[in-house]
Amino acid sequence: MESSYLSSTIKQFEYYKSLGDKTINQLSFKELQWHPNEASNTVSVVIKHMVGNMLSRWTNFLNEDGEKTWRARDAEFQETYSSKEELLAAWENGWLCLFTAVKPLKPEDLERIIYIRNQGHTVTEAINRQLAHYCYHVGQMVFLGKLLKGNNWQSLSIPKGKSATYNQEKFSKEKERKHFTDDL
Repeated sequence: MESSYLSSTIKQFEYYKSLGDKTINQLSFKELQWHPNEASNTVSVVIKHMVGNMLSRWTNFLNEDGEKTWRARDAEFQETYSSKEELLAAWENGWLCLFTAVKPLKPEDLERIIYIRNQGHTVTEAINRQLAHYCYHVGQMVFLGKLLKGNNWQSLSIPKGKSATYNQEKFSKEKERKHFTDDL
């Protein structure tokens, strides 16, 4: 189970990164900085926060507290990217840090204790915590993207009204064991 957990987790992280990638690709830099009101975050700010979290949590993941002293979390909620290219470079850097930490893990690492703000977590618990956190924020990004693009939004899953066609295609194939993201 441990090895399937690790490979599945990596695929899940890759899947949510791809949803973020596809959202970013559909939006202009101006749209990435749009928010419906002053209390809301822009896609750009959500990305900045995710990157700050990723760099803090995954740098020296097994040996240092996940909340680094150099992290400036409150600053993550200020709009500072000057271009879409700068935003994309930060986004890629955050994910690189995550995958560099997670991909080499072995099943025997899963029960090791790591700390986030001095709270002990098994590696499995820490991975689950961060996976849920990133899914939450990618969902925000996608929702904002859909609001902005309206009818011009390119669906990232099964488009409305297309479930029957999608299911017909899936059920026309032989049963097989694979991850749901393998065909994406």
